Amino acid sequence: MTEPVTTPPPVEPPPPGRPAAPGVTAGDVRDGAAVTLVVGASGALLGLLWAWLAPRAQYVSNGQAVFLRNTESEARIGADGTFLLLSIGMGLLAAVALFLWRRRGGVPQVIGLGIGSCAASWLGWRTGEWLDGSDGVAAAAAAAGKGVPFDAPLELLAYGVLLAWPMTALLVHLGLTALWTPHDPEPGPAPAGDARPGPAAVYPPPHVHADPAAKEPPRP
Repeated sequence: MTEPVTTPPPVEPPPPGRPAAPGVTAGDVRDGAAVTLVVGASGALLGLLWAWLAPRAQYVSNGQAVFLRNTESEARIGADGTFLLLSIGMGLLAAVALFLWRRRGGVPQVIGLGIGSCAASWLGWRTGEWLDGSDGVAAAAAAAGKGVPFDAPLELLAYGVLLAWPMTALLVHLGLTALWTPHDPEPGPAPAGDARPGPAAVYPPPHVHADPAAKEPPRP
């Protein structure tokens, strides 16, 4: 009795019309590094605007302690609010600028945007306090004297606002990429002259099996 011969199914080639996804190139890595440097350096502008626009709360000293001159004033949290709004605006600008520069997107550019935004927030915070030029509330009170109102030094109290720039930049860039980046075309029907048989049509081949109607040869 002869054993039927079975051939494995043919390997189907990938469907036409969808190119393979390109990998990360050296140019993409350079672009990501450039995004990190440019966005990070723009934090100096954030610090300059913060030092210029942030309101100052007034304090007064009695020689032993320092008190707010107006306890109902909201200027004490105004510095944090100003930093928050400026960070959101700068993150929005950074995301739009990156999208217009590299509309096709890319992982290195997004990573560079995130790292650069974090560095920019830190640089803006330190630059703003440095431009204010104060050594703290105690030093300002000693310089002003007893009973003399003085402006509080620029200081960030809510450190969570440092995340406003990176979160805004990444979310806005993600939204722009999802809405306006061209997507890969869906594969359409194969042309009439390029029809390929499916697995059911080519496997199993009809000639590789023994004829079930053939009689088994007599055994000795």
